[in-house]
Amino acid sequence: MVGNIAALDRVLTLELARVTERTAVAAARLRGRGDEVTADQVAVDAMRKELNALDIDGTVVIGEGERDEAPMLYIGEKVGTTSGPKVDIALDPLEGTTLTAKAMPNALAVIALAEGGSLLHAPDVYMDKIAIGGGYEKGLVDLDRSPAENLKALAEAKGVKISDLTACILDRPRHAKLIEETRETGASISLISDGDVAGVINTTNTDETGIDIYMGIGGAPEGVLAAAALRCIGGQMQGRLVTSSAEQRERALKMGIEDFDRKYSMEEMASGDVLFAATGVTDGSMLDGVAFNGKKVVTDTVVMRSSTGTVRWIKAVHADDSKFH
Repeated sequence: MVGNIAALDRVLTLELARVTERTAVAAARLRGRGDEVTADQVAVDAMRKELNALDIDGTVVIGEGERDEAPMLYIGEKVGTTSGPKVDIALDPLEGTTLTAKAMPNALAVIALAEGGSLLHAPDVYMDKIAIGGGYEKGLVDLDRSPAENLKALAEAKGVKISDLTACILDRPRHAKLIEETRETGASISLISDGDVAGVINTTNTDETGIDIYMGIGGAPEGVLAAAALRCIGGQMQGRLVTSSAEQRERALKMGIEDFDRKYSMEEMASGDVLFAATGVTDGSMLDGVAFNGKKVVTDTVVMRSSTGTVRWIKAVHADDSKFH
């Protein structure tokens, strides 16, 4: 295991950032073009190429899925040279395909890497989630409590009024009741069209993002990625799978999910030594998007590690644009 940890540390320093940088640059060339499928395809191709150059024996346990009818780095796909440590990989080459197609904020290239067996093998279904930043008593918020109960507890812990809080919620018809109940408490809501990984992470830096809590149903794969990030940067999160068809339940059963009422903690979704990296594709609350300045390319990346609590912000200037083609 010591060798495994050391190898993960080497990945942390340069290689994982390079994976998301190259992926973000590829996707950024399609910003504002209105073509979600092509943007996703080029991101997938770039991430697969970079992963296959790493000295890891990697297995994709969280990949893209059928829900978006998108090109996939599929669950179970093997990546890397196989000469390094066995690792689980959760990824979303383009978190925010619609955001990229419309040149809207908070699109990211995202990846999490952990020791083999450390990441929840979540099927491509939905997940009910709740998340807050770090520094609070464990169990302060809970999926089984009402929005009013959770917001009251968080407001008391922060020493503020509920009306001072802002909840991040995906703007979807399924959230009509959640939105109504949240507004009845007096709290504000920041509705997002896409990008719930960034939405969860934003709870960890309220002073800059203005987001105090994330609530609602989004993708289960994105839930695992968000949990991996919170393991590194600090926070609380719970998730519960949501299936809407027999076919989805069958897929979940094949992946070893038997209890569909189970409430997963952040640690159950991402355990062990976890690395997380994200590079901005479009400008956002957490990261700047890729900038093309003549022949130079500028990228903004965050790399985190759970075992050390280290968070590295990497603003990189790549001198030769042709290297990314």
